Amino acid sequence: MPKVSVIIPAYNAMTFLPITLEGVLKQTFQDFEVLIINDGSSDNIEQWSTEISDPRVTLISQKNQGPAIARNTGISHAKGEYLAFLDADDLWANTKLEKQVSILDKNPEIGLVYSWLGSIDHQGNIRGKLRKNNVEGDVWSILIQHNIIECGSNPMVRRICLEKVGNFDPKLPYAQDWDMWLRIAADYPFKVIQEPLTYYRAHPNNRSKNWQRMEKSYQIIMDKAFTNVSPEREMLKNRAYGYTKLRIAWKILQTLTGDYKTPLILQKQAIDLCPELRNSSEYRRLTIAIFLVRFLGVQGYKNARYLIDQSKKIISSNYK
Repeated sequence: MPKVSVIIPAYNAMTFLPITLEGVLKQTFQDFEVLIINDGSSDNIEQWSTEISDPRVTLISQKNQGPAIARNTGISHAKGEYLAFLDADDLWANTKLEKQVSILDKNPEIGLVYSWLGSIDHQGNIRGKLRKNNVEGDVWSILIQHNIIECGSNPMVRRICLEKVGNFDPKLPYAQDWDMWLRIAADYPFKVIQEPLTYYRAHPNNRSKNWQRMEKSYQIIMDKAFTNVSPEREMLKNRAYGYTKLRIAWKILQTLTGDYKTPLILQKQAIDLCPELRNSSEYRRLTIAIFLVRFLGVQGYKNARYLIDQSKKIISSNYK
């Protein structure tokens, strides 16, 4: 049996899927299987799969049912002790599996291991943004306020965790992975590797423009997470709900429609829920972004974001 099952849900993903798979096959750790779940694609994925000579790669086709059910299909077919999920447009560092397997092998109490997250553009060039979360152990109280995993392609999960907490929730139109990590965190400690091993690809097709779907999902996730929690965790409820409001406001700004009024409303709702969020970096950054969109327009906001990203890239290169 393979040590790791790599599960890649794919829906019309042939623009990036071949290079994503190539990155998996180049891993320094080689005891794995790859399950590509074709979720009703209309591209040439089935023909392409017949040209793959590596016997560890399997294509499983189903009618289109969404990413949660696609991942669940992969879980049901997986043979590995550890599960690693990978979106069809993201990339892994070559040592990703090796380092995460080592952590889980040496720490049998750990349910999930994640790493820092890098970012790449449409062409695969590394961008300046690097997300460094260092929280480990009992992470639930932090995870409910901010998805420290950042990306569904980031973690490796011990299979027995899912046998206890269940599969991905297909009723959620958005953030099914965050819901899953919260359920795992309620019962298992996490571990972090303090280097970027996963690279999230930012491109127009993976930016949801339907913030209402996002808001609906967050409401469901919050309601589920705060059902039958301890009094200590219950105290975080308003703060966590407030952070979701700020996150939705960010999503609206990132759609680049020029709507700054709805983010202002959501920002006020966040403060009504938890006034101390005024002191958070998320609130301050959102305030600046709303100001830029309101007075400089979408192009001015894009120009400012570009300059900030370039500055981060220069600073990052100077420290290498």
